[in-house]
Amino acid sequence: VQLQASGGGLVQPGGSLRLSCSVSGLSLEMLPIAWFRQAPGKEREGVSCTSFMDGSTAYAGSVKGRFTISRDLAKNTVYLQMNSLKPEDTAVYYCATCTMDYWGQGTQVTVSS
Repeated sequence: VQLQASGGGLVQPGGSLRLSCSVSGLSLEMLPIAWFRQAPGKEREGVSCTSFMDGSTAYAGSVKGRFTISRDLAKNTVYLQMNSLKPEDTAVYYCATCTMDYWGQGTQVTVSS
């Protein structure tokens, strides 16, 4: 199983970004996928986890209402739509399986004016 994250960049506070996680080796229907992030000097934290097997989705309190996780089964890709971004959202974002067995490389998100 391989995961590849993309879509990071520099955005102003209040702006939006959409991250993509392309998955190969197994269908999304079989894999609960999560987004994690790690800011400089801070521990890694879970942002969102979704299971397409049972339709469940969970978000960290700090992003609830601003971030949305979604999928495209035809492309075997998971997205993280990030709206109303704040400077404290600045971090390297990683996609992984919710059980953290498989990880993609990170993509940098910087929120700054």
